Amino acid sequence: MQAEEYNRRGKELVDYITQYLGSIRERRVIPDVKPGYMRGLLPDAAPTDPEDWDNIFTDIEKVIMPGVVHWQSPHMHAYYPSLTSWPSMLGDMLADAINCVGFTWASSPACTELEMNVMDWLCKALGLPSFFLHHHPDSRGGGILQSTVSESTLVALLAARKDKILQLRAELEQEVDDSVLNSRLVAYASDQAHSSVEKAGLISLVKIRFLPTDEQLSLRGDTLKKAIQEDRRRGLVPFMLCSTLGTTGVCAFDKLSELGPVCEEEGLWHHVDAAYAGSAYFCPELRWSLEGIEFAHSFVFNPSKWMMVHFDCTAFWVKDKYKLQQTFSVDPVYLRHENSQAATDFMHWQIPLSRRFRSLKLWFVMRSFGLKNLQAHIRHGIEMAKLLESHIRSDPNFEVPAQRHLGLVVFCLKGGNALTQELLRRLTCSGTMYLIPAEIYNKRIIRFTVTSQFTTADDILKDWTIISNTASTLLAETQADQPKSAEDEVIGVEENRDLNIRSVENGDAATSLDQSEVELWIDKAWNRPRKPMRSLSCNSAPVHYTYIGPLSGYDFQSKPNLRDAAGSLPMPTGSGPMFKITEIPSNILGKQVVKKLTKFYSVPSFCNQWVQCGRHQLCCSVKVSQTAQKNLASTCRRINCMNSPVDNTAPSPPPLETAAAPKLL
Repeated sequence: MQAEEYNRRGKELVDYITQYLGSIRERRVIPDVKPGYMRGLLPDAAPTDPEDWDNIFTDIEKVIMPGVVHWQSPHMHAYYPSLTSWPSMLGDMLADAINCVGFTWASSPACTELEMNVMDWLCKALGLPSFFLHHHPDSRGGGILQSTVSESTLVALLAARKDKILQLRAELEQEVDDSVLNSRLVAYASDQAHSSVEKAGLISLVKIRFLPTDEQLSLRGDTLKKAIQEDRRRGLVPFMLCSTLGTTGVCAFDKLSELGPVCEEEGLWHHVDAAYAGSAYFCPELRWSLEGIEFAHSFVFNPSKWMMVHFDCTAFWVKDKYKLQQTFSVDPVYLRHENSQAATDFMHWQIPLSRRFRSLKLWFVMRSFGLKNLQAHIRHGIEMAKLLESHIRSDPNFEVPAQRHLGLVVFCLKGGNALTQELLRRLTCSGTMYLIPAEIYNKRIIRFTVTSQFTTADDILKDWTIISNTASTLLAETQADQPKSAEDEVIGVEENRDLNIRSVENGDAATSLDQSEVELWIDKAWNRPRKPMRSLSCNSAPVHYTYIGPLSGYDFQSKPNLRDAAGSLPMPTGSGPMFKITEIPSNILGKQVVKKLTKFYSVPSFCNQWVQCGRHQLCCSVKVSQTAQKNLASTCRRINCMNSPVDNTAPSPPPLETAAAPKLL
């Protein structure tokens, strides 16, 4: 394809995009395809000779569109919005043509400088603190565009972890491996937090403790304070809290005004995730949940959700940019430039090296719409959600079990969990709208998010009519068989089977196989409990019995290789008796107990493997000055290295909650 043809074909594609988005209401929201559907539509190998563009263009409707979920549809209500807009698409068209790789200022100065200025625009428009600004005399912080909130959460956790480890190392007279300190760290989030928080813990090998919320599904300061005190008694080192403004399930808001002061008092990094709700802060009247934001160390939200800047585009700010740089900075000679000291190089603010020119589309959107139109867009979405809520509350068959916030409404049938599950299955099979499940207090609910900027009152009324009529049909069928009890907290298998049989007999849109697959998906979505604490380095509860061989102290000044020439583990040197790892007899522990033991007592890559085998996750004693001991008292305790041998029996350790606190560091 040459420039002349590109010009002609580009106009054709723009026309197609305009037609697609203009008629998107006519398309089925959820595709009616099965995994592997595309295999039979494509050849086994790439073409040897070039194909005609007309054939390629024809395959868009033939191959691609049958498998597309139409996220821009006014009837797309699953998850949260993922919106685009005309100026946003134009911005990426230009960015794709420039195609710079803006890892340093020198690699494309405009890429870096536009991002810094637009992030300051955005910070001011949302009413965020001035310490997040790049260009402010009293600020050490700034903003950066990341790919996703998930990545930003991981970046914040890694920066907080590095900062805490450096604090601990500075208070010690003796070198201690970072993995030893890492094994004692613990971070917090509410039990409503996004799964990306858990994933960040898995990647970083950091313990994440998920704390219970109040009746409004909000994390409170007293709950955090209590958890910190408990974990300090256990010998852990709290270092971070991830608060959520607008949770995934019901759009609940953690209480920043209570959590922030606790984090400041206890020395925790406070990260705030406002992925969806962040766009609402364009409207001053919606900033009530930002009270306490002045205590935050980092803040993230997605313009790619509600702000009509298409994916990927995530705005992430930090209070102290140097804590990011100390975490991610590398300095190979080929990346240095003459302005390295004076300019901002965003490669030191993120995990990858390369980065796209994302700020162009954000710049286009903010200038094309202006703050007034962005505010009007947010308020319109909220009004549409209020309209749906009013219809739900006026129907005696439905209830709204959680307060509506912003553009999300949750509802369920009063008849119980089984009926709500069947209603969702039928709506999903119809393809007329896309909804997803959630659960609060063992009550199964359906989420309805107003997403599209083109949603009208007629769209909402159409969706409500389908929901109401489907529910009425379902309830009529149920009542025709037998009256149902409202006390169905646990869904019976026979009850669900009866509902499915009736659906097939009455000519439901899906086949019995389709129904079973949809039901399986809904069951998996609902029946997945969240453990209170998880990571690759710690389970939430110890095994009842452990078999421990003789242990002694280890001098950190001695650093032997992990294995000698014969391939066996070397013995540590030191003042204590000989360290020995006793083999666990096969009849002491069953397979399941061994598996749990391995998970609970494993730690990340110790420099000395035998340290992993103790009853506690050992850091071993180190020499600390009197001043450092006093400073460490509030955050960690010296570990008892068990200088006296332990009996070769299998003692029953005290419960974790009531055991004497192990001495850490």
